[in-house]
Amino acid sequence: MENEVIEFDIGLGGGVGSSGREVDDDGVDIEHQADDEDMIDSPQNISGGGVFGSGSGEIYLPDGDLLDLEPYEGMEFESEEAAKAFYNSYARRVGFSTRVSSSRRSRRDGAIIQRQFVCAKEGFRNLNEKRTKDREIKRPRTITRVGCKASLSVKMQDSGKWVVSGFVREHNHELVPPDQVHCLRSHRQISGPAKTLIDTLQAAGLGPRRIMSALIKEYGGISKVGFTEVDCRNYMRNNRQKSLEGDIQLLLDYLKQMQAENDNFFYAVQSDEDQSVCNVFWADSRSRMNYTYFGDTVTFDTTYRSNRYRLPFAPFTGVNHHGQPILFGCAFMINESELSFVWLFKTWLVAMSGRPPVSVTTDHDAVIGSAIAQVFPETRHRICKWHIFKKCQEKLSQVFFKHPAFEADFHKCVNLTESVDEFESCWLALIHRYDLRDHEWLQTIYSARRHWVPVYLRDTFFAEMSITQRSDSMNSYFDGYINASTNLNQFFKLYEKALESRNEKEVKADYDTMNTSPVLKTPSPMEKQASEFYTRKLFIRFQEELVGTLTFMASKVDDDSEIITYQVAKYGEDHKSYYVKFNVPEMRATCSCQMFEFSGLLCRHVLAVFRVTNVLTLPPHFIRKRWTRNAKSSVTLEEHANSLYTNYLESHTVRYNTLRHEAFKYVDEGAKSLDVYDVAMSALQDAAKKVGLASKNEGRAVMVNGRSKDDLMRHRSSYNISTGRSHMTAGQSLSEEDMDRKIGELINELESANRKCELYRANLLSVLKEIEDHKLQLAIKVQNVKISMKDGI
Repeated sequence: MENEVIEFDIGLGGGVGSSGREVDDDGVDIEHQADDEDMIDSPQNISGGGVFGSGSGEIYLPDGDLLDLEPYEGMEFESEEAAKAFYNSYARRVGFSTRVSSSRRSRRDGAIIQRQFVCAKEGFRNLNEKRTKDREIKRPRTITRVGCKASLSVKMQDSGKWVVSGFVREHNHELVPPDQVHCLRSHRQISGPAKTLIDTLQAAGLGPRRIMSALIKEYGGISKVGFTEVDCRNYMRNNRQKSLEGDIQLLLDYLKQMQAENDNFFYAVQSDEDQSVCNVFWADSRSRMNYTYFGDTVTFDTTYRSNRYRLPFAPFTGVNHHGQPILFGCAFMINESELSFVWLFKTWLVAMSGRPPVSVTTDHDAVIGSAIAQVFPETRHRICKWHIFKKCQEKLSQVFFKHPAFEADFHKCVNLTESVDEFESCWLALIHRYDLRDHEWLQTIYSARRHWVPVYLRDTFFAEMSITQRSDSMNSYFDGYINASTNLNQFFKLYEKALESRNEKEVKADYDTMNTSPVLKTPSPMEKQASEFYTRKLFIRFQEELVGTLTFMASKVDDDSEIITYQVAKYGEDHKSYYVKFNVPEMRATCSCQMFEFSGLLCRHVLAVFRVTNVLTLPPHFIRKRWTRNAKSSVTLEEHANSLYTNYLESHTVRYNTLRHEAFKYVDEGAKSLDVYDVAMSALQDAAKKVGLASKNEGRAVMVNGRSKDDLMRHRSSYNISTGRSHMTAGQSLSEEDMDRKIGELINELESANRKCELYRANLLSVLKEIEDHKLQLAIKVQNVKISMKDGI
């Protein structure tokens, strides 16, 4: 077979990187292939049909006895590609991976006239000192080059044939067994039928892992599939990027049209060095306006960036005064580097008038976390707890299987602990109980515990109704509209449909709040007050807390002058207590559960303290405007009008609580001994007489410009004496009786003027309230007409 020519019907793919070039003594250019070891986890040409595939991605191997043929010097091939394919098929059978080492070109026409194919473990890694010095390598790759000498050299003859000019059989390392050959880089390829199946399953919404499971079942084993899950994932990502590159102009045209229709529409585009679009952000006028009302907490929803979706879509969302999701802007993230996220967050901040939120919630992503720390250094960053739990099912699957009780214990540790110390103790016990001290992923999320464990986050506002809810997942604004099969052509209609639907739901909630009255469950003035301030959903949530106080007892445990500490617990459950600190003069209270700080609604523990201390209505500083029916109103006079009665009650309540607080001091001291008791009782009797006398004279001591009549008389007398004038001089001064009468007339005029002012103010406030209500009802009617017209079309 010395002169036999081996023919392979095959087309070579890419996989050759940049090359270095030198010239030999014969004037022939020598090319050395660049070190491609850093790409060891990727097949050479996944998207182009495989290393040794034709345009259709098929592989052609020798038939019959040629399958067992070993290279030898003098062996001829029809082309360089055929020689390369043969050596690679030989390598697959033996158990090693190949690559191109060097080439020689003719100086006459630049054509390649010699190739050398080597074992992938040939040579040694080229450690570039400057490269390693200038940048820190976070995840250095393992050393794979061991100086193997195995190789095949071919040279082109004058006849155009390629002949083997050198062959080294021996390797200095172990060869790979047949069931692992598919993991070698030069043998990893996705065939045409496999691509078709991947495309079909990806369109159906399956992720790389489930697709690989289907392929393994279809081909009868992973070794027969011919590639790994990493290759499948890369192929799917490349498909998605190519599809987006073709459709991205549609998105830009849409955004330009929207901006032409509304000057307040904002959009920005980030481009790379080649002027190709990397990322796009936009926010309509409603989104920007909503942020001015409800921009205290923001969720950056990265759900749609996963491989199971075609769209790398990421909306900024929040929560309105009805607890409904609202939109603060959208982004298409084609490039997901840290620089891209920094650009996105800065651009979003510009669109939102430069006002950062109090808190932001994202998925567990180190790149996103780093970008947030740079752009929002003062904003509290929370990692979505629901995503952490979801990741647990993947990272701890073996632990769940081995220890069925672990999952429940893990959830209790995270959700039900009431303090940092309790969580730390519970976590340590959990790790020791299940022998997970060395579990890398658990250590990672523990290091980030301040960003996702509830006890570390309760001191910051996140607009959530309860600190004990089991699933605080990021409720996507577009859930139910965008799914795994949505492409960019469909996206615009679904996007607008989602906006209309969310807006309609807000209008409906506004209508229900303004035109229907909730059922009150207690005679409490506080409940009636809350029903007039809060939106319907928020009132129902507050009502739950208010009714819940009936099962709690509040006992005073410490009295430090102005601040009293109460222990609040259910009947018979003193072991599970909450502690409320109540500042009586300022009417401010804080609870150890920190529900108000976290959600903006008072907890049942503070409300229980209000009940036992006779606080009849909510102090104004405990009513957050963002939860009220007037959250989007700029009229503050209406709130003042509604709070007139409240202010009266609160002033009475403050006086009541302050007096009782001071009186109890004397009661506690006076009961210590009989002598002290007699003194205290005598003092109380004297005080009772003075209080009774003051009650009888209430209203008689008339005030003029802040001074009583007696003060005015003393001031008048001193004035006359100092000027040398006697108030008894006839014709020069009024008699005392005339003076009293004149003062009385002036006081009556002043009181009449005050009554008229109050009447005018009340009328004005009433008119303003009616105008505001009318505006809201008109807005609701206009929106309903728009929706009905669109439905009719």
